[in-house]
Amino acid sequence: MPANPHTAPSPQAHQAENRAIEALYADVVRRNRGETEFHQAVHEVLETLAPVLARRPELADARIVERVCEPERQLMFRVPWTDDAGAIHVNRGFRVEFSSALGPYKGGLRFHPSVDLGIVKFLGFEQIFKNALTGLSIGGGKGGSDFDPKGRSDAEIMRFCQSFMTELYRHIGEHTDVPAGDIGVGGREIGYLFGQYKRITNRHESGVLTGKGLGWGGARVRTEATGYGCVLFTEEMLRARGESLDGCRVVVSGSGNVAVYAIEKAQQLGATVLTCSDSSGYVVDEKGIDLDLLKEVKEVRRGRIAEYAELRGAHVRFVAAGAEGSSVWSVPCDVALPCATQNELTETDAVALVRGGVKAVAEGANMPTTPEAVRVFQEAGVAFGPGKAANAGGVATSALEMQQNASRDSWTFARTEERLAGIMRHIHESCATTAERYGRPGNYVVGANIAGFELVADAMLAQGLV
Repeated sequence: MPANPHTAPSPQAHQAENRAIEALYADVVRRNRGETEFHQAVHEVLETLAPVLARRPELADARIVERVCEPERQLMFRVPWTDDAGAIHVNRGFRVEFSSALGPYKGGLRFHPSVDLGIVKFLGFEQIFKNALTGLSIGGGKGGSDFDPKGRSDAEIMRFCQSFMTELYRHIGEHTDVPAGDIGVGGREIGYLFGQYKRITNRHESGVLTGKGLGWGGARVRTEATGYGCVLFTEEMLRARGESLDGCRVVVSGSGNVAVYAIEKAQQLGATVLTCSDSSGYVVDEKGIDLDLLKEVKEVRRGRIAEYAELRGAHVRFVAAGAEGSSVWSVPCDVALPCATQNELTETDAVALVRGGVKAVAEGANMPTTPEAVRVFQEAGVAFGPGKAANAGGVATSALEMQQNASRDSWTFARTEERLAGIMRHIHESCATTAERYGRPGNYVVGANIAGFELVADAMLAQGLV
């Protein structure tokens, strides 16, 4: 019989499990040399699991943790393509199919020069628990390439996507693995990828990719979902403390899809969003970000954030990247939403935010906050929403897109947004109650990790040694 999860284990059991976790982590590092982001993601989860294994020894006996840290399948392949001048380029493609315990592998594709196997594995590992928290039947995976779409023509991006899919198509399917977009992969790239999949397989399999155009199988709210969901999770954290976003001053990093729609939803809930950023620097707009202008600059012109400052007026301050002693996190605020990239918010930034009065931080990006910064927030009593909970709205809405594809249906914006809001409330409740059950009330990191892990672990136990 499984141990009663409400029965407190002995201190000796805790110590034994802590030693086992440390040994397991050391083995993960040894077997995955040089993959620092993957090590960081694994450590962040493992350091919260000792109480679970102490209460539920059947999970340790079945070596669930060891199995969940090892991808079910890792794919790496060559992607040759030609530019508009006829020159040949060779990039590397990846797909890590991490866990199918709860459903088909699900996770985005990232096209960025920083992409390597360690980055893809960190993202895929996070995706396992994020997807579990949604309560929907989706497993965890991630993929991408070190291809840089910046500055490339539509024709070059099309040729790259077609070459990438020429290898990837044999590994994916609506019941097998369902990729979506991520950094560098938006609606344009998904369209080219889907077209090549359809061309090679000779079938219109709508559910094989998510993030599609509305006219050919896409879902309303999918574009907005990650940013909206992050803000909705933040609102739930504040509501648990008897507060709300209404009247809050909010600092956002990034100016891509997640940041734009986090800004939009925060403004809808009555907040004033002061900042946004890109790799060239950040802007501070004390009157509140003009969202229409930001979309014009970033989505239509594909310009840099400095253009926003030039067009907005003299009251907007632009600070170039690398300006000494300055970052977007030095702006005093009530709420901070890191929506750019991994490890962007450091311990120094966290100290500055706490000094500036921040009371809630939620991760719109994947692992944007360093472990040292997370500790600063937790020790200061700041409500901290980890990415696997706070930014799960994107993949949740992708799963809703899969539902619509399977039934040949199309939902209204209002219906889909209502489903998204319900999922984010469910995720918050699951994290909060799990943290409480394990004696760590208010700790959303512990709650998210354990809640997601237990769902996956129970499915793995039921399915046997596979």
